[in-house]
Amino acid sequence: MEKHSISDLAIFGAAPAFAEPRHVGCPNIGSRARFMERINDVFDRRWLTNNGIYVQEFEKEVALRAGVRHCVAMCNATVALEIAIRALELRGEVIVPSFTFVATAHALQWQGITPVFCDIDPRTHTLDPARVEELITPRTTGILAVHLWGRACEVDALEAIARRRGLKLLFDAAHALGCSRDGRMVGGFGDAEVFSFHATKFINSFEGGAVVTNDGALAGRVRLMENFGFAGYDEVIELGTNGKMCEAAGAMGLTSLESMDEFVAVNRRNFEHYSRGLEGIPGVALIQYDDRLGTSNYQYIVVEVDAGITGISRNAIVRALHAENVFARRYFYPGCHRLEPYRSLFPDAGSRLPQTEWLCERVLALPTGVTVAPGDIEVICAIIRAVVGNAPAVAARLQTSDAG
Repeated sequence: MEKHSISDLAIFGAAPAFAEPRHVGCPNIGSRARFMERINDVFDRRWLTNNGIYVQEFEKEVALRAGVRHCVAMCNATVALEIAIRALELRGEVIVPSFTFVATAHALQWQGITPVFCDIDPRTHTLDPARVEELITPRTTGILAVHLWGRACEVDALEAIARRRGLKLLFDAAHALGCSRDGRMVGGFGDAEVFSFHATKFINSFEGGAVVTNDGALAGRVRLMENFGFAGYDEVIELGTNGKMCEAAGAMGLTSLESMDEFVAVNRRNFEHYSRGLEGIPGVALIQYDDRLGTSNYQYIVVEVDAGITGISRNAIVRALHAENVFARRYFYPGCHRLEPYRSLFPDAGSRLPQTEWLCERVLALPTGVTVAPGDIEVICAIIRAVVGNAPAVAARLQTSDAG
């Protein structure tokens, strides 16, 4: 492993460790040749959108991999969430984590539904079923849970609550394509699940999303809604919008899926390198994947930083990494409840979300994917080790920089 000392760090005047940035969520690219074959075929057919053959093929492949009967591909996952919410006839209040990307909450609020922020289990980073039960009121119509980091959330407990209380159950599965829990693939849980194929996801369609479900009637309604409510050439039978995926996105999605096994293998290799490289750094704990619970896509490398042990905050470590051209991220800082409009709507929400607030100050996501090589990981881990090992000097330098 390349050795790094405190004097090597860019924040002390040295050149950054990387000439080119290493990003969280840098897009994976499959076979360019295969993609261009598909795009040339799209041009030859002159069928650019409106349920073309590549979108149809992409839907079939996603459904197969998720082990479900129905997949409706869309232009992005936010629209997919919005349509799934509407198709499920959610209204009133829906219980949702604050520890998620803000689009999860926005998909509810945008439609006049109140997101009721629920605390998470600090071990899993996902909804705590016990807290969910406490928040159910006569106005509650559903639960919108989120799988994180390539690990499924507590699906059995949430499904039991939904059945017992007569609630709809929708999952934001943006992180969880190809994952499973207790032998069941993510995609078939609850009433429906929503995948993301945004460029930052390990399988991307440039931009895209999908609603997957085993409920044929629900899938039919979702498909109507994503195409303005059209049931035929000139017949509209449902209020809808334009959520369709175009053929270029479908072609990219298929090309990505053809490399899915390779992408997962690279993600797992990177996870194992990080596991070795971060071992023994005081106060820096890598989030683990438990193969006994289910399969993972290893899409995210996430650590928790305990400032009481490291002697330096997560935020300071992020700044030091950024100075080295390592663009780590503070997922999901500061929590949806501290962003607008929720900060103004629910000013006291933080007092009911102690685990969320605690975790938002600790989580750090590190670069992975096919653009990150084992040697890069060795350097990133060495930088973190140097920062923690010289915490007082780094903190003082950052304070001086702020003062300047």
